[in-house]
Amino acid sequence: MSSTRATADQPTGQANYQRTGVYPLADLTLFPGNARRGDPELILTSLRRNGQYRALVVRDEGDGQLTILAGNHTAQALERHGPGPCDYRPTVRGVNRPCGVCRNEPWELSARAEVIVCDDDTARRINLVDNRAADQGAYDNDALTELLSYLDGDYEGSGYAEADVEDLLRLVEPPDLDKLADEIGEPDDTDGWPVIRFPVPPHVAAAWRSHLDTHGGQEVAAFAALLDVDPETPAEQPWDPDLQAEAEPQ
Repeated sequence: MSSTRATADQPTGQANYQRTGVYPLADLTLFPGNARRGDPELILTSLRRNGQYRALVVRDEGDGQLTILAGNHTAQALERHGPGPCDYRPTVRGVNRPCGVCRNEPWELSARAEVIVCDDDTARRINLVDNRAADQGAYDNDALTELLSYLDGDYEGSGYAEADVEDLLRLVEPPDLDKLADEIGEPDDTDGWPVIRFPVPPHVAAAWRSHLDTHGGQEVAAFAALLDVDPETPAEQPWDPDLQAEAEPQ
């Protein structure tokens, strides 16, 4: 197997594609210092159901050294599968399918990989951006919900579980007004009243609780008694815009 060695002393700059092949996992080295902590078990579930749909990106460093720049956790997932055959056979819409990794046949640990040459700086940048790019994205929840709906409740190999889909539906579906009314309750006369909150020392809090007990736990009555006002009959006072701005509605 011929290779082109690229070092920091003889940089190639951008990645230079060499070949695509299937390589024994024993011949591949995980990227040293890879900062990403992925989920090999989740990836293995996808590999079994869907097969290896994306090649690893491997750097040929010369002298037979092949280092994985992108796809480290895919390699770990394939390692977890172990040699074939396995007994995994999913049923998809009434049709039995073989394992996407070993095809339920004898299989040695291996992975499809695209081999490149590059310098050390480019290798680090490829590893970093491959890990980082997905983090910077976002989802259109409506589009995601529609896409998941085509799976007919069979989410294996999609990266999603039923609980994930239920959480997503709560985000995109309008609330049931009857259920919302049951949760919130019927409106009452205190809706829209200002709420007074402020920190007090522990001994003042203890005195307030004692005072509150003398009024049967009725906070409004207890507070009105301290101010010597009738809680049932509001006094005639001019509107105070500062007080209104500070008030927090319930």
